[in-house]
Amino acid sequence: MGIDNNAFKSKSEEYETPKEIFEPLQKEFNLQLDVCANEENHKCDIYFTERENGLEQDWKGVCFMNPPYGNKISKWVKKAFEESQKGVIVVCLLPARTDTRWWWDYCMQGEIRFIKGRLKFKGRNTKGELVNYPATFPSAIVVFKQLNSEVSIPPNPKGIGYP
Repeated sequence: MGIDNNAFKSKSEEYETPKEIFEPLQKEFNLQLDVCANEENHKCDIYFTERENGLEQDWKGVCFMNPPYGNKISKWVKKAFEESQKGVIVVCLLPARTDTRWWWDYCMQGEIRFIKGRLKFKGRNTKGELVNYPATFPSAIVVFKQLNSEVSIPPNPKGIGYP
């Protein structure tokens, strides 16, 4: 009996942010709006689903973004940066793809916190089962705020770290 390779493939690009990453960010920033989520994986009480399409919405307050990591990620990162220039703070969980244009055009203008090691995301496999998917890439937290503004990002409190 062989290994069912389909059991290790995801049905979608929707992965749940690990609790050990989100909770320190929530404590630090008091996140209010999850801009790309679904009924199962949202991290804030207020959230946009695929149907509401966060790319077409105005963002308010302090936002959290763990975007789909597919070919639309550059649009999400651009949107996060643009919304921050309107006065919104956006805390992003992103793959640390330092070889991409979107990383250099936008992420380099934010506060970057690299995450040690590889994350494990929850997602549904092709059988619809909720499983942990180890990331095949490094990750980072990128915080966008209005450039040259008086809004300050609190420093990462001592004792609150990321795995």
